Amino acid sequence: MVNKAIIHTTAAPAAIGTYSQAVKAGDVVYLSGQIGLDPATGELVEGGFEAQARRVLANLAAVCEAAGGSLRDLVKLTVYLTDLDQFEALNRLLAESLAPPFPARAVVEVRRLPRGALVEIDGVMVL
Repeated sequence: MVNKAIIHTTAAPAAIGTYSQAVKAGDVVYLSGQIGLDPATGELVEGGFEAQARRVLANLAAVCEAAGGSLRDLVKLTVYLTDLDQFEALNRLLAESLAPPFPARAVVEVRRLPRGALVEIDGVMVL
């Protein structure tokens, strides 16, 4: 049986549903989707797509750190956008936050996200 641990940090928004911020199973950490919530207020950050995407990446980084890793340890990302026209901006922001070798990634357009968010990202990290 794989040893599992729940990962939680106050440096990222608290879960707003029946899930954990992340679950560590052996050396693999499964990160729940993050939206652009400010962990201090629990509110979506203002400023549109780029502001939300930066907050999402900061939230993911905080959860990665709580699990003992960093964004550099990500091996897979799934990105959900409410507007695929933001794809180029997304690529630019990810290039600023991640370093080669980049994780595998999927990007999908969705109709809606929780709390009216414009972007959500989840990931898998290997320590």
